[in-house]
Amino acid sequence: MAERTLRGKVAIAGIGETTYYKHGQSPDAEFKLALRAVLAACADAGIDPREVDGFASYGNDRSEATRLAAALGIRELRFSNMHWGGGGGGVAAAVGNAAAAVHSGMADCVIAFRSLAQGQFARYGKGSQAATVTGDDAFAVPYGLMSPAQRFAMKITRFMTDHGIRHEALRSIALASYHHAQTNPRAVMHGRPLDESKYDAARWIVEPFHRLFDCCQENDGAGAVLVVPAERAKDLPHKPVYLLAAAQGGHHRSAAPAHNAPDYASAHFKTVAKNLWAMAKMGPSDVDVVQAYENFTGGVLLSLVEHGFVEPKTANEFLVLDNLKFDAGRMPLNTSGGNLAECYMHGLEMVNEAVRQLRGTACNQVRDPNVVAVLGGPMVTPVSSLILGTEASL
Repeated sequence: MAERTLRGKVAIAGIGETTYYKHGQSPDAEFKLALRAVLAACADAGIDPREVDGFASYGNDRSEATRLAAALGIRELRFSNMHWGGGGGGVAAAVGNAAAAVHSGMADCVIAFRSLAQGQFARYGKGSQAATVTGDDAFAVPYGLMSPAQRFAMKITRFMTDHGIRHEALRSIALASYHHAQTNPRAVMHGRPLDESKYDAARWIVEPFHRLFDCCQENDGAGAVLVVPAERAKDLPHKPVYLLAAAQGGHHRSAAPAHNAPDYASAHFKTVAKNLWAMAKMGPSDVDVVQAYENFTGGVLLSLVEHGFVEPKTANEFLVLDNLKFDAGRMPLNTSGGNLAECYMHGLEMVNEAVRQLRGTACNQVRDPNVVAVLGGPMVTPVSSLILGTEASL
């Protein structure tokens, strides 16, 4: 029986993004932002936008595939896909779904994208503004548990307490992102450096995110990647970036309602990570750069642990700024600034940065990387992750 895998079968041939704005400051509507990102990805790949025949997104993106196809003059729409679940848990899944469509022959040239105009619609960081609540919210909102920060803080507090992990580990994650943003002109926090004293003096949000800098930004913008068959990518302008693995889902009862999951202090990657490494035919030690979705710094901590990059018992010693820097760190992390300091584009900007690192064109270029991991939004469900690599990694 032939092996069923996406490993080495498809490649990211183009990446695109708009200018990133603070929420409410985009001069363009969300749909126009999506179009701009798609056109930029096509231009980067040297492909006529009318050749695109599929779209994949996540987080309930409002820029529908049929509208995009009509606006772009696409000749034939063959594939459209939306990954279930809110937020950035589906960022890697959207790329994986695009890859599956290409490899299966359902489509030939698929865009995975995310578009956000929180100023036009609603801010993700606010609690529910509805007059009534139903479902899971009915068990939480009446007691004041409303915002994402509040909900996820409880899981992180449990994990850090169980394993004796100090707040300095979270601080180092934030410092690394802001450090990298200072040499990335695309970053919203470019020119706004962060040090330990500024972090420690910042206002509380909710324990253990006891500093403003533990929380992601809220931004307007869009990003896109263009996925094609591996053999076609060799004929396009840029060095191909191959998909080595994609995995999505969650472990047993990870979506149990009302904070009642049996494995409560989890980012929900435990089985996802196992499947990811199996498809990639490698492990954490083979990865040169990590792009880990930061809804909150504590989520990065859990993601790194569940993917095997960090052991809980050594997290305090390992998660220090020097280990996370692009130029000399043992595990370069979020080298463009991530959701904390580059832009909160629900993690799509991290996929773009992974591609730049493997092409050798990043602002904070790690020396000769061959493998990059992209870990999607933790603590939501389902979650997803990617492994991308150069030809040398195949």
